[in-house]
Amino acid sequence: MHVFPRLRNFFFKKNTELQKNDEEPEQAYNLWAQQYDDQPDNLMLALDESVFRNLLKNTGLENAIIVDIGCGTGRHWKKIMDRHPGQLVGYDPSQGMLDKLVQKFPEAITHRLTNNFLPGIKDNSCDLIISTLAIAHIENIEEAFQEWNRILKYGGQIIITDYHPAALDKGGDRTFKHESKLISVKNYIHPIEKIKQVAIKLQWQITDMVERKIDDSMKKYYEKNSAISVFNRFKGTPIIYGLRIKKENAII
Repeated sequence: MHVFPRLRNFFFKKNTELQKNDEEPEQAYNLWAQQYDDQPDNLMLALDESVFRNLLKNTGLENAIIVDIGCGTGRHWKKIMDRHPGQLVGYDPSQGMLDKLVQKFPEAITHRLTNNFLPGIKDNSCDLIISTLAIAHIENIEEAFQEWNRILKYGGQIIITDYHPAALDKGGDRTFKHESKLISVKNYIHPIEKIKQVAIKLQWQITDMVERKIDDSMKKYYEKNSAISVFNRFKGTPIIYGLRIKKENAII
């Protein structure tokens, strides 16, 4: 799911040229789907690629059953498929995004996500769950995690990346232009401490955590988008985080 085409649009709640329309994720990403993969010089895509690849590198994928929640257009699917999983299944609320994924991967198994539940996946059957740039679109994160826990094997893993709640809390927003309108995708702010608390309840162990702050190495992205004022405002603010989580083995 999930990136902004221009940094200026992502961070500014107000825009003097365009009227912003707030949309639920399903409707917003249906509108965004056709241009979603065509976003050069996108900071969040670059950061997500780096964080996700780092968390994935020591994770066994061969013959694994993998579920991608909020799979969007399948940005990470090629690198996963190159490591020969047993099965890769995608869930997303946007049919438009799923259609784009299937264009790229015609044999893909996908489901449109209508709530927090994952039909078609048996209990304790999944080796790995991934969810990238999607958590903040989920209103009831505890219900969602309980469903993830249902399908995940004991000893299975979860990899999460998302916009950092500190950036969202400071006024960050996910927006894109569509037919001369500025579309804002609805977000929910889930503090990382809340995510950790839910993980503890489910007997999940957080084995890795990554946070990246806006710093001078990212300045070029703002320059290309004529958004230096945004860079100055958000410099030092965490912008993305990543987690690798393990479901603890059952106590016998």
